[in-house]
Amino acid sequence: MGKWPAVAGCRESIPAAERYLSRFWREEPVTVYAGDSSIDGRFFYNEDFTGFNFAAGKATLPQVFAKLAEAGREDRLSTLYIGSTPVDQWLPGFRAENDLPLPADDALASFWIGNRTRVSAHYDFPDNIACVVAGERLFTLFPPDQIGNLYVGPVDRTPSGQAISTVDFANPDFERFPKFAKALERASSAPLEPGDAIFIPSMWWHHVESRRDFNLLINYWWCNSPDFMGSPSNALMHAILALRDLPPRQRELWRGVFNHYVFDADESVCEHIPEPGRGCLAPLDESKARKLKAELRNRLNR
Repeated sequence: MGKWPAVAGCRESIPAAERYLSRFWREEPVTVYAGDSSIDGRFFYNEDFTGFNFAAGKATLPQVFAKLAEAGREDRLSTLYIGSTPVDQWLPGFRAENDLPLPADDALASFWIGNRTRVSAHYDFPDNIACVVAGERLFTLFPPDQIGNLYVGPVDRTPSGQAISTVDFANPDFERFPKFAKALERASSAPLEPGDAIFIPSMWWHHVESRRDFNLLINYWWCNSPDFMGSPSNALMHAILALRDLPPRQRELWRGVFNHYVFDADESVCEHIPEPGRGCLAPLDESKARKLKAELRNRLNR
């Protein structure tokens, strides 16, 4: 991607980036997140985790670039961030000049624009390639098994859809978060400059710090599972509702049931049942998945 015209067109200055991106802009407002200097670029919760330390609003591309140019002089809007906005919808034509060969035809390309920001460590279900077009970003990655050492926040109220680590990477409190030291032993860090890209596997935790007054990133998400499958995050929420607070003995018994039907499932689970009667135990296709979702909706509404 180092030969992308966007890298040459956007890396020099904010006005240059605005001129390049304006060629594709649909003049449709996007969601912008803003915070004052007190958040130090870190989009996070308020003190009691009942809300967030930033505000969201709508703006056009020229308005965003104007605010980015003012941000250093206006404390109230010192931190600005456009996150995860589909390229094909808001910048049609961009990918005709700037794109990557990908292992999936339906990969979602998104753009991210902002100044000096910090996105707390989180995971994404899809695989991800992140491409730095302008500015500099520092990625810090952790394997999925470090979830217990990252002190993850709420799963039902999140800044941007995914649960995040509550550790401030710029100033970690090891007395409050002692296991974070173990996570750091497994961490990998990569500073990326314009033209660089990084692959982030599914479910790997990643903290992202944008280190310049203007940063532009394009990323691609794709899944190797069919679209008709349900969301694992929804299944987690339902498991919290139905299983987590059971008595320990019952919870352990259900662990065995889940291992049998889900995590260790193979053909032996249903091979003794005549094929027409296997229902959701048979391999899922779009039709079976649709019926299963309808059944779940009916059960949840009882």
